[in-house]
Amino acid sequence: MQVIKDTGRKRRYSREVVQDALIHGNACRVIDKLPPEYVDMVFLDPPYFLQLPNKELRRWKVKTVVDGVNDRWDKFDSFVEYDEFISILLEKVRRVMKPAATIWVISTYHSIFRIGKLLQDMGFWLLNDIVWVKTNPMPNWLGVRFTNATETLIWAVRDREAKGYTFNRDYARNFGVGKVGANVWSFPLCAGKERIKNEEGEKLHSTQKPIELLKRILLTSTSKGDLVLDPLAGTGTSGCVANALGRHFTMIEIDPTYVRGIVERFAQPLEIDLSVSDDLDPTIRS
Repeated sequence: MQVIKDTGRKRRYSREVVQDALIHGNACRVIDKLPPEYVDMVFLDPPYFLQLPNKELRRWKVKTVVDGVNDRWDKFDSFVEYDEFISILLEKVRRVMKPAATIWVISTYHSIFRIGKLLQDMGFWLLNDIVWVKTNPMPNWLGVRFTNATETLIWAVRDREAKGYTFNRDYARNFGVGKVGANVWSFPLCAGKERIKNEEGEKLHSTQKPIELLKRILLTSTSKGDLVLDPLAGTGTSGCVANALGRHFTMIEIDPTYVRGIVERFAQPLEIDLSVSDDLDPTIRS
């Protein structure tokens, strides 16, 4: 993996330059410099806009602080500002998608429905929603509502007329409920040795996505040699998994701390347990 520091002097990037690269810069500015229609799949993990108060969230019995999402990047002044950010990002991403490319967007109930509306308003065609059931969700400390144990992914194509998108049905059958390839996935949050830590031993990123999530996404909706774009890379799970599975990637990340974490992560080879045989039927295309 090469790391590229984006500057105002750089006006365009070729596919050869950004393939298997991490670009350190602002996603909206960088995407404008990428070649048109060169991406086979997009993984978008945007801010959730949890609308948390600007104060510590404490467990009501033991009075300890909840280590949740309180990062600056998740702060927006209003739904209008949030919608504008997502809309601009989606429009820019759409330009670099191939006609048959697909996009995956993940979020919680706080914003996934807003994102779904924006996708439809822009002309994206929704193929599925996938419900990720977390087997180890954050406990429900206050007990005033249901424990939030799921996140939702939207899988869509660039427009309704899109043909030839990749769907590996045999993998889907092994990941979903039963053997029908149902749109429910169940596995734990990122934890233990998989969780990337900073120098103080604290988690580097509050919403690091597990390897299992990206493994399922990539195996079901891409083929070997495809190129995956992650414009808000965080700790770089998408690129690490893509690389391990024989896919190419372009990641963009603005936070230098996360960039350093990705570089360190790539220094350690990632081995993925393919619980499904790699000798499945050839890729099934729509």
